[in-house]
Amino acid sequence: MTLFDSIIFGPVHSRRLGVSLGINLLPTTVKICTFNCIYCECGWTETSDIKKAQFYPASEIRASLEKSLIYLNQQHIAIDSITFAGNGEPTIHPQFTEIIDDTIKLRDTYTPQSKISVLSNSTMLSKDTIVEALKKVNNIMKLDAGSERMFQLINKPKNSITLKEIVENLKKFKGKLIIQSMFVRGEMQGEIIDNTEETEIKAWLSHIQAINPAGVMIYSLDRRPPLAKLEKISEEELQLIADKVRQLNIKVNVY
Repeated sequence: MTLFDSIIFGPVHSRRLGVSLGINLLPTTVKICTFNCIYCECGWTETSDIKKAQFYPASEIRASLEKSLIYLNQQHIAIDSITFAGNGEPTIHPQFTEIIDDTIKLRDTYTPQSKISVLSNSTMLSKDTIVEALKKVNNIMKLDAGSERMFQLINKPKNSITLKEIVENLKKFKGKLIIQSMFVRGEMQGEIIDNTEETEIKAWLSHIQAINPAGVMIYSLDRRPPLAKLEKISEEELQLIADKVRQLNIKVNVY
């Protein structure tokens, strides 16, 4: 398990976002998430007790980000994206909307050429305040499965949310979002996991068509997952999936 040990990390070279300065809104000692994805680089979700979590206050996050941006300017280091990622789902932070507004102001002051990106698992979109905050930035939302069964096997939600609810909530963005999809195959406790199977891809494509995003990011494993029996999908196979997305006249990138 690899956890981020600070609020600000990087810059790192991201295969999807270029030179990225990361923001971790979550505790540094434990992963807190509404998912328990079998491929997560942060490991398994040991707790989802958000109410007991000790979150960094918005004021401390703002100060840490400003300090980092000033330093990067002094070192003449340009960044492509200020990226909310970290030890779980960033949108569960109780001050998320305030933090987004603070980040926009700091970005405009110190690095106006940079995007602000949020990597989210799409589970908090029933809250209109979260949706409105995400509309202000480059929102990259997770959708890994076509069927409810595969959604439960891959993402292992810690609450009662369904794939249908997530898809309906993603439609709220009216196409102004990017979908990120991880493709894997493997086995867990006797269950075969494969979201590249033909019927799964067909169902996933139907969701993509209904959401009609500005773009889709397709990728597979890059780091060791917590589930050992998980296989990386080849670039050739990912390109075949991407071709099906292109047939929907939707932009797609393979990583």
